[in-house]
Amino acid sequence: MTYIDNIRKNGKYANPFFGLTGIDVVSTEEGRAVLKMAVRPDMLNGVGWLQGGMLVALADEAMALALYPMLDATEGIATISESTSFIKGVREGTIAAEGRVVRKGRRVAFCEGEVRIENAEKTLLSKTTASFVITACK
Repeated sequence: MTYIDNIRKNGKYANPFFGLTGIDVVSTEEGRAVLKMAVRPDMLNGVGWLQGGMLVALADEAMALALYPMLDATEGIATISESTSFIKGVREGTIAAEGRVVRKGRRVAFCEGEVRIENAEKTLLSKTTASFVITACK
């Protein structure tokens, strides 16, 4: 079973990090994925905001799950470059990340991710761009 098959079958239980952080897989398809996560008190920094690394991690995972359905069963990926702009902080609620594949080459893929709060306005919290190397798996 491939990683993406495992995610589709078992959701957050296929990835220990998802279990730790409470990330739920909303959807994953070729070139696009959506993940959600509730902001918990143990995720806040010392001044009461969601720690920025949580936004980065959620976006990174969404981008990876957007890319995985585009891979052959013998391929894997690893993040090689990532940049995030933090636009607005959040202290509570549920946040959602949408990952999109911008371009997939033979060896490198380029992706974008946005994290938003699940409110009426869908307020943008962060934007991330990333490059992933496509590797051969044994």
